[in-house]
Amino acid sequence: MTEVATPYIARPRILVLGVQPGTPPFRIVEIDGEVVGEAKTVIDVLEAAAAFGISVHDLDDPDVIRWVGGDKFTWTVH
Repeated sequence: MTEVATPYIARPRILVLGVQPGTPPFRIVEIDGEVVGEAKTVIDVLEAAAAFGISVHDLDDPDVIRWVGGDKFTWTVH
């Protein structure tokens, strides 16, 4: 048997956590398992990725980035 019994789960280098209350609200960004800062917009996420040499061509690619507690359009507390 050559098939794997478990499904493939992407482990992207970038993890954007859920929105945190603040003025303005923000999301914590992790790269390679380390907290690298806060993002108030998607531009902040792209800048953090660039600082680590990561080119993000598709913000919806689960192999590159994982959005927790919302997507790339979620920047306010619900």
